[in-house]
Amino acid sequence: MKDCLFCKIARGEIPSRKAYEDDEVYAFHDIHPQAPTHVLVIPRRHVASLDDTSETDQAWLGRTMLAVRTVARELGISSGYRVVTNCGTPAGQTVFHIHFHLLGGRPLGWPPG
Repeated sequence: MKDCLFCKIARGEIPSRKAYEDDEVYAFHDIHPQAPTHVLVIPRRHVASLDDTSETDQAWLGRTMLAVRTVARELGISSGYRVVTNCGTPAGQTVFHIHFHLLGGRPLGWPPG
């Protein structure tokens, strides 16, 4: 999508601090981190939210989640981390390109909201 902030980041049109990339997934450090490690992991394809996926999206969704695991390992937080995605404005989604927040580097409390 031409005007999507995260599409522009994935294409390199907007600078970001890259944490990981392959041909289908891009991950970058959040500019307003909520934990010592806060990385956003996005598919390069534009999909607004998890709610906009279907059974035909299993392959790239799985690859995106495996990228989350890879980033956690590479950043040294694989002993404990949280993965969050927000679906819709009431849940706090502000950028309508599906993304997964990878949070770690400190104890994370519960409930999160």
